[in-house]
Amino acid sequence: MSGKNPFIKPPKTKLPTKGYSIFLEGMDAPIRVEPGELPYNEPGLPGSLLSTLLAKGIEIDHACGGVCACSTCHILVKKGLDSTNEANDDEEDMLDEAPALTPMSRLACQCVPDGTSDIHLKIPEWNRNMVKEGH
Repeated sequence: MSGKNPFIKPPKTKLPTKGYSIFLEGMDAPIRVEPGELPYNEPGLPGSLLSTLLAKGIEIDHACGGVCACSTCHILVKKGLDSTNEANDDEEDMLDEAPALTPMSRLACQCVPDGTSDIHLKIPEWNRNMVKEGH
């Protein structure tokens, strides 16, 4: 599944040309991202933080499947925000639904780093989707 929503114009993104690291608050070791591995076949835009985190084994909620139709993948980009694509109006509209919005808030499904700097992230505890499907 890709992070494409047929009802919105996709944001302009640029995949990285050099490797970078994702430092996730609460994890001891950084997650290394190499351009040759991208894009992963995961939900979200190609090269998005959602796609990358899922491919690296980090669970993050994404109730809409990574198509910018909810705010469950709300993250805080504490450092490196300037190396990501700009949030478009559709992402901003979805972020308005997220609790505790900050200037560092992004949707992981829409946030694509260009690799020019490392990224420092926090996945807010209050952003966990408490509804889980099961058998």
